[in-house]
Order: sequence, then C-alpha cells, then structure tokens
Amino acid sequence: MVDYNGRLGSVYAAGRAMPPAEIRRWTGAFAQHVPQVRPLDVLDLGSGVGRLTPGLAEEFQGQVYGVEPSDRMREAAEQAPHPGVTYLRGSAEDVPLPEASVDVVLMFLSFHHFTDQLQGLREVRRVLRPRGAALLRTQFTDLMPDLFWYEYFPSARAVDAAMYRSLADTKALAVEAGLVPADDVVRLQGETHRTLRERYERLSLRALSTFEHLPPDEVDAGFARFAEDAERDPDRQMPRYDATMLVLTRPR
Repeated sequence: MVDYNGRLGSVYAAGRAMPPAEIRRWTGAFAQHVPQVRPLDVLDLGSGVGRLTPGLAEEFQGQVYGVEPSDRMREAAEQAPHPGVTYLRGSAEDVPLPEASVDVVLMFLSFHHFTDQLQGLREVRRVLRPRGAALLRTQFTDLMPDLFWYEYFPSARAVDAAMYRSLADTKALAVEAGLVPADDVVRLQGETHRTLRERYERLSLRALSTFEHLPPDEVDAGFARFAEDAERDPDRQMPRYDATMLVLTRPR
C-alpha cells in the first residue's frame, strides 16, 4: 500500500502538475464520452491534490465532488478552492455520497490504488444516476506502453504490470459490479511532448508510485544514468504515449 500521507504526498503536486492547457485537453476528451446535456454532476474518485477537479467543474458546469482518502493530498487540493468543487474524505469502497447523485464518475489513475476494486466499482454504480458514465482512466497489463524510462530502472515495467489488471479482467469485474463496459477501450492523447531534461526533472521527484516499490540502489543508479543523459542531450524530444480509458455505464 502506497502512503500518500508520507513522502509521496509531499512531492506529488510538483511532480504530477498539469498546465491549464493540458487540463482542458483532458476534460474536453472526457466530455466526448458522457451525456451531452449540461450541467452534469461529477465525482472525481481518488482526486488526489485536485489536479483535474476544478477543470471538471468548468467543463461540466455542475457540482463536482473530489473524494480522496489521503488527508495530506486533500488538504493540498483545498488550498485552491473552487465554487463548484467540494472535497470529501472518503474512499472508493465507501463513497460519502447518496445513491444516484452524480452523472459522471472519473477514476483518473486511481483504480490500481483501490483496496477492494469490486467494492469500489459497486460504489461507482451506486452513486451513478441511470445512464450515467464512469470513466476508468487506467493502465491495462496487456496494453501497457513501453515507457522510455524503463531503460533506467530494469524492474519498473514488472512493478507497473503487477499494479494493473488486463482489459478483459477489468471488464469482467465491472460487469460483476453491475456496470456495462464499452466494447472497445478508448485511446487518448497522453502527456504533451517534453524534452529529456524536462522528463528527468519531473521524474526525479519520484512522484510516481512505481518508485515506492523499486530497490533503493536501482533507483539511485537509474537516476544517475538518467541525469548524465539529460545533461548530455537536454533538448531531445521524448516520445508521447497514448493513454487508455474504459467507459462504463449504469443501465436503467
């Protein structure tokens, strides 16, 4: 279990920050897969430091609830209040909202942290209104990109793969929870292009939970080589990877 009240919580905002244009790109992409009427009420489940939460309020024009179990992460989010956003202490397994209270649930890179994924999806179904949509933005073990920085940390790919389920397993779990998965996974544009130096500076904060599971000597050696390469060729443009998302709906 990753402790977001500890070191990771202290570096997450800096290491995973999104510029306004990137937030608008994500929320605009989400808008293509939910009901087109406005306003829509939204649950940002595992909202962390609120990277996307205010942007969801701007995009969908309804009330947005950011539910986050980490006190440290939630307190960081509350430092930038928004009139359309309410942050709540809670978890995926025990969402502090009434039944059928939101039109959209976003799970943005939070599903692999759920303690009980089946119960979490049952809670998603419970709080969704009929015909509502749940957007499961996650990795799948059978669709994972071959990230360039795995070269520096040989164990990282296996660590990441162990965090996730296959697409078929995820769909089966959603069906068991009473949700209807779309036939096809959605592929979205991932992070914007960054240089090797920018990638190093961002990753060196170790704001990815992957680094919590790697041997310290591997992390140290990997970042030493990474720093050397970033110093040698700082302006090299690094690849941008597609992101995967599964759309789930609550039937009537």
